[in-house]
Amino acid sequence: MSPGQEPVFPEYETDTSQTSKLLRKFKETPFVPIGMAGFAMVVGYGLYKLKHRGDTKMSLHLIHMRVAAQGFVVGALTCGVLYSMFREHVVKPKE
Repeated sequence: MSPGQEPVFPEYETDTSQTSKLLRKFKETPFVPIGMAGFAMVVGYGLYKLKHRGDTKMSLHLIHMRVAAQGFVVGALTCGVLYSMFREHVVKPKE
């Protein structure tokens, strides 16, 4: 690039570390990491309860854990979409 030419995407060229890119993405879409963390918590809880499930069948336990994990992720994504719609249509000043 020549010295007098401006970069096309200056915010992408200044943030070169992976952690800064990840933090920027988390700030743009905060509900995606919340959904991933909730999914991991449900899976961890399901693995913990797998040992102490009593006389519940294995297939029924796995179905319940799958539904709980999917519900958490879908709920977080729905909240994220509603949040972005609110931010874009309500908070953003009309031109």
